[in-house]
Amino acid sequence: MNMRFVTPVALALTLALTGGAISAPAFAKKEEKKGSAPKLNVSPDVMKALQAAQTAAGKQDFAGAKAALAEADSKAKSNDDKYQIGAVKLNTSIAAKDSAMQGEALTQMLDSGLTPADQVGQFNAVAAEQALQAKNYDLAISRAKAAAAAGYKPDAVNVTLAQSYFGKAGTANASVEPQRGLNLQGLAALKAAADATKAAGGQVPAQWYQIGVSRAATAKLPEVTEWATLAYQANPSGENLRTLVRLFQQANPNISNRENLDVLRLMAVSGGLVVAQDYLEYAEMASKTGIYGEVKSAIDAGRSKGVLSASQGGDLYQTAVPKIAGDKGSLGSAEADARKAANGKIAAATADAYLGYGDYAKAAAMFELAKQKGGVDADEINSRMGIAKALGGDTASAKSAFQSVQAGSRKKIADLWLAYLATKA
Repeated sequence: MNMRFVTPVALALTLALTGGAISAPAFAKKEEKKGSAPKLNVSPDVMKALQAAQTAAGKQDFAGAKAALAEADSKAKSNDDKYQIGAVKLNTSIAAKDSAMQGEALTQMLDSGLTPADQVGQFNAVAAEQALQAKNYDLAISRAKAAAAAGYKPDAVNVTLAQSYFGKAGTANASVEPQRGLNLQGLAALKAAADATKAAGGQVPAQWYQIGVSRAATAKLPEVTEWATLAYQANPSGENLRTLVRLFQQANPNISNRENLDVLRLMAVSGGLVVAQDYLEYAEMASKTGIYGEVKSAIDAGRSKGVLSASQGGDLYQTAVPKIAGDKGSLGSAEADARKAANGKIAAATADAYLGYGDYAKAAAMFELAKQKGGVDADEINSRMGIAKALGGDTASAKSAFQSVQAGSRKKIADLWLAYLATKA
């Protein structure tokens, strides 16, 4: 006896939005195609029980439907029987809103080997999601991989796969095996989901990149910088740029105080100075390099935001402030000396001072003079020319200056500034 089964159209893949789960972009539409049901030869006893289950379900008697389905299971002899029982279970589970039964139904149909090829991907995807919700991570991984192999919605399936790997990895001992490897596989799946979303013309949720940064950082994976860059591109906030800057500082512990000052200037302009230590580090780097105006402005900024108390940074402040009047007063004669000098060193030092006092036009002019006269570090001059132009509002000239920085950590710092300027159009 044959019984025709039509795939229900109510099956739509949903992704968890709770417990730190990765949320997926909305899908354009639910599954519409009904697919082709296989021709089955179902045992008479099984058919009788299934008809009883369908009758009960039609009357909203789901307890009766479950009892009849249990009887059908006990009489099943072939894969045809198992597939058809699973099909009726699936319809019943959707009507009853019973996710446990739905998972059981999908597993039964898939394990029968008779699921039509055009439904294998979707069924595996939903089964993977349900296994994930049940924290059965191994099953979720195998089902998600099967859905991916069938080419089903890679933007969604890879999210389930990523969550399953992250779930299996847990949150403890992230930097040791096997957790580190599981996090790495989860990140690869999350990257595949992002790539598939972009390829389909969708917008990748910025949250995916934040999760990537968090997982890669705790597992001590070098991919963390790539994820932080993607997070900043997706959401160019001061917080996301701060992450990139801090990663740069960790990876380059031997940068000079002058280089570090230029990194902290980027944090200042982008809103990345957040805690007291940020402002104190900024003031300290300005102090160590003799930029008195910036020592004062860094501590003033921290105090005005309520991040620094009146006493924090007091020693730096009290050392710098008395020197400001005399320093400013000497800049006119320093400019004259710079124009007469054989090289650009006086011009560069004068430009640095103007930059610290917020006189960006004069700073840029002096950096230009230093470049013309030579005898100075061209990468540093171009970096600081870029900073003067950026802070003075001339984004195009700033980009040009940073793009001419050639090598080493100065080049990396220029690239961070360029990432910031790219958001300023």
